[in-house]
Amino acid sequence: MSSPVTTTAETVFVVDDDEAVRDSLRWLLEANGYRVQTYASAEQFLDAYPNAAAGVGCLILDVRMQGMSGLELQERLIADNVQLPIIFVTGHGDVPMAVSTMKKGAMDFIEKPFDEAELRKLVERMLDKARAESGEQQIQKAAAERLGKLTAREHQVLERIIAGRLNKQIADDLGISIKTVEAHRANIMEKLNVNTVADLLRLALSKK
Repeated sequence: MSSPVTTTAETVFVVDDDEAVRDSLRWLLEANGYRVQTYASAEQFLDAYPNAAAGVGCLILDVRMQGMSGLELQERLIADNVQLPIIFVTGHGDVPMAVSTMKKGAMDFIEKPFDEAELRKLVERMLDKARAESGEQQIQKAAAERLGKLTAREHQVLERIIAGRLNKQIADDLGISIKTVEAHRANIMEKLNVNTVADLLRLALSKK
């Protein structure tokens, strides 16, 4: 039986068509304080997993399943730009398959029966990665929101400030007076709530 996805806590998602493996992973991870949601197929997981605002999580994924395989699910998540760290677990893996999944971003590849202590360490590593990525996404989102307050002309001035152009050069580029450039710079600093050019550059570059 699959679980509905909620977004209130860090979650370890387990996708495996072997019920015994799902139960064993749930027991092991919950016993170590993790919140766990299990799915019997990739399709069930995709139906339940929201494409946005899913909070911090990671995915333990079987390679070979009925219907969509774990490798195909990885491809789908990459295509949908879902940032979810993955460990592949399989009883049928081989080295070329492991290399392929890790080249596409999987964090590790372990074979059944797996070492429980190793799996716990890997899950914590994945959640650390997910926390870092979530924090970075929040920074980028906040920067984009602040930059969205700028007018088209202010964006033009900002682009030139980032490029290292002086006020006189910006004025020549845009066909406006130096005083107008200075006024735009002051407005940009106020709207973005920064006090120095260094802070301005950090904020502007954090959205990239």
